[in-house]
Amino acid sequence: MIKNTVLSEQHIALGAKMVPFAGFNMPVQYSGINDEHETVRNAVGVFDVSHMGEFILKGENALDLIQRISSNDASKLLDGKVQYAYIPNENGGIVDDFLIYRIDATTYFLVVNASNIEKDWNWISKHNTDNVEMIDISNKTSLFAVQGPKAAEALQSLTDIELASMGYYTFEKGTFAGVENVLISATGYTGAGGFEVYVANEDAKKVWDAIFEAGASYGIKPIGLGARDTLRLEMGFCLYGNDIDDNTSPFEAGLGWVTKFNKDFINSENLKAEKEKGLSKKLVGFEMIDRGIPRHGYDIVNAGGVKIGRVTSGTQSPTLKKSIGLGYVDLDYSKDGTEIFISIRNNAVKAVVKKPPFVK
Repeated sequence: MIKNTVLSEQHIALGAKMVPFAGFNMPVQYSGINDEHETVRNAVGVFDVSHMGEFILKGENALDLIQRISSNDASKLLDGKVQYAYIPNENGGIVDDFLIYRIDATTYFLVVNASNIEKDWNWISKHNTDNVEMIDISNKTSLFAVQGPKAAEALQSLTDIELASMGYYTFEKGTFAGVENVLISATGYTGAGGFEVYVANEDAKKVWDAIFEAGASYGIKPIGLGARDTLRLEMGFCLYGNDIDDNTSPFEAGLGWVTKFNKDFINSENLKAEKEKGLSKKLVGFEMIDRGIPRHGYDIVNAGGVKIGRVTSGTQSPTLKKSIGLGYVDLDYSKDGTEIFISIRNNAVKAVVKKPPFVK
């Protein structure tokens, strides 16, 4: 069964091309990926990402549970702060990557990937041995990502929260578009700045309409998942299921910076040993030198045609007007500036390793 978000009919009325994504009927594009991409980079656009999952963890042992299932150190969080982390499995891979919001010392709000809602819920529940109260509000919550350099100006008339002064990876709760208890965070998945607006489903239409009314003079547009992918790739952000998964080493994926060994967490001893041993391959960014678009699953080869890795994500960058991608390569080929080749329809197409972000 494909699920709809509260505003699926709205997107269809706006002319969106709808596709199944992570079990949901989602808008992939409206006016076109390139146009939508440039709107977010230069002005402001709105993504309906209500397919994402949201859990609330409450109780005096909530932090202990999070510390056990998270790679990062959530004890460093203060009220109103957000942390990026991943959930390690017992085999050296990644259950999911997620965000941790600290509401207060005993209340946390977790945001997980849409495709992993049930998997994450079951995993966290399995490790909840201290009766932490867990509430899955995914089906009751709508989420709009308002992204772009003009996002703060476009939204400011709708709230008393001082949007322009919100720090990266912080959040506030307040009244927004006349609706109380709206959570607004400054995280984002585009590198263009902006905010995420979490609202109850019953208020979703009202808030969506208010955002477009307030942003009209700023050139605001609805944006689909196609441009979300090109925007995140220009920043080199990982996508679960493409660049990281249950079988991916977090160190090979470049997630050592959110792996904190000052505490015990699931599989931490094995991960510590892996870090000390060193890597044999790693996730790198690359730009195509010759014409061709790299796609997920394509082989990466060296000048002699020997396979040295595989592409995990690739696209034509609307900003750079050239193709870019992410992929795992043998360590010897991971240095910036190294020449590699992408096997596209049996042709070895030249590329060069380049450290993201591709767009500064």
